[in-house]
Amino acid sequence: MVNSIFIKEYSSEYQSQVVDLILHIQQNEYDIAITKEDQPDLLEIESFYQRGNGNFWVALSEGTVVGTVALLDIGDHKTALRKMFVKQSYRGQAFNVSHQLLHHAIDWARERAIEEIYLGTTTQFVAAHCFYEKNGFVSIALDELPVGFPVMKVDKKFYKYVIH
Repeated sequence: MVNSIFIKEYSSEYQSQVVDLILHIQQNEYDIAITKEDQPDLLEIESFYQRGNGNFWVALSEGTVVGTVALLDIGDHKTALRKMFVKQSYRGQAFNVSHQLLHHAIDWARERAIEEIYLGTTTQFVAAHCFYEKNGFVSIALDELPVGFPVMKVDKKFYKYVIH
């Protein structure tokens, strides 16, 4: 039997699992030289993400965090998609965690009259590029990002999703 995946709004009880998951993927799977200290938002999820038209969710399997996604309010009915990470063994169609997380965030944004979602990613995340494009995100240039978009040091590829 396949484990059920539950998408739940973030609460501080999940902080250590969220940090561990994200750092493991960044450092061990993709060899990105980034630390917890480089990402202070991970230690301030409620005050950083869960305000205005922003939020942060976890995907749970039997109480364990297996995925994350966040929307950061950048003003003017726009958000930035951030911290989209899924544990390696939960990627793909068997569990569909990435799809569930992304569409949960998009549906949540639609209910709040968000018009556009932007994201920045690294060139290493090739599978993620395919995933975003398959789910309606369009590649854009750096100069097409809205003024309030927080470009991270590792971001080299950018996308836009228009909510209908």
